[in-house]
Amino acid sequence: MDSDVKTLLEDKEAGTQDPLRARVEKVLGEIRPYIQMDGGDIRLVDIKEGVVKVSLSGACEGCAMATMTLKAGVEQKIRQEIPEIVSVETG
Repeated sequence: MDSDVKTLLEDKEAGTQDPLRARVEKVLGEIRPYIQMDGGDIRLVDIKEGVVKVSLSGACEGCAMATMTLKAGVEQKIRQEIPEIVSVETG
């Protein structure tokens, strides 16, 4: 089982799932397969004051296109689905 899904399930069972975090995870779940097709992966690290922090791994680490993927793809999709998010950064 994917570790992000496992964490979400554990949070849900404990009754501690943050609704905003769940919404961001849902969008990342829609994006993740496309990133994985290119040998990379994305994981939610934190959300503070409208800023989503993610971790890029695999082929995304050190890729010259990672910033473009993050801003033009991931951030755009998250902000489209969740307007209260103001930016997406690595962290």
